[in-house]
Amino acid sequence: MRLEDFIKHVNDRLPLDTEEIQLFMNEMSDRARQITCEMNNSYHTQDELRQLFAKLTGKPLEPTFRMFPPFYTDFGKNITIGKNVFINACCHFQDHGGITIGDGCLIGHNVVFATLNHDKNPANRAHMTPAPIVLGRNVWVGSNSTILPGVTIGDGAIVAAGAVVTKDVPANTIVGGVPAKVINTIE
Repeated sequence: MRLEDFIKHVNDRLPLDTEEIQLFMNEMSDRARQITCEMNNSYHTQDELRQLFAKLTGKPLEPTFRMFPPFYTDFGKNITIGKNVFINACCHFQDHGGITIGDGCLIGHNVVFATLNHDKNPANRAHMTPAPIVLGRNVWVGSNSTILPGVTIGDGAIVAAGAVVTKDVPANTIVGGVPAKVINTIE
């Protein structure tokens, strides 16, 4: 399987349920772990981290991108990062389904982005369905938050620390709790 075929498959939100797909995902996971191990296991300048992150995603990064390792992902090739983005330490990006982070976003410590759901039927539990996560511009995701598959977070929104976001978040709102609910608006 080619990367382009896999990306089209997940963009169509088709199940990840064939042996060919599983083998491809395993191969890509090995590649991602090689790069994240290099990124996480010794000191790197921000320029070096940008180079490693670009290698991980296969996409160029703006010189305004900053991150604090460690960083974890099991795929890497379906992450898109805007300008002036900061990712804090210990974040986990399960990006098979696609993660887009808009300009000016701040991602707190230990944030989890999960873009895959397992089948509810126990007989097919290993089958997964992808759905993308999209953050608009100037979104702040607080520490220890989890963003679930298919969620879009609107421009200027804030996800409070520890929130579990299961549904789309309107622009310029603050959400918090488990599951996350609107708790305030931003003037």
